[in-house]
Amino acid sequence: MGKNDTRVLMRFAVLTMVLTAAITVKEVTSLTLCKIDTDDMQKCRPAVTGNNPPPPVNECCVVVKSADLACFCRYKFYLPILGIDPSKVAALVAKCGVTTIPRNCRDLENKVFLRFVFAQLEERD
Repeated sequence: MGKNDTRVLMRFAVLTMVLTAAITVKEVTSLTLCKIDTDDMQKCRPAVTGNNPPPPVNECCVVVKSADLACFCRYKFYLPILGIDPSKVAALVAKCGVTTIPRNCRDLENKVFLRFVFAQLEERD
């Protein structure tokens, strides 16, 4: 197994453990991930799920603008596990007016994600 494969598996294992702990521990009512409370993430769920998601509500954009997007970029490959389409997250970021793309989102494996974000930004102009 290559070095990159091992990193991906380790990230997935950590994410799985965190989500499992959040689900099984009764005292935990929410979890902070990438500087966002998981309860606050629910404000954006309608805008990133389904075939024709509605535009984000203002409260959702407040959450998006406070997020550590570089952190989210590291986990975007796991979003489908949660029923979230990464391309819809890219659209959400653009619709909320975020124009700065984190440096770690600029590598080759994120090329499709970035193209989609920039296409969304160009449509807004």
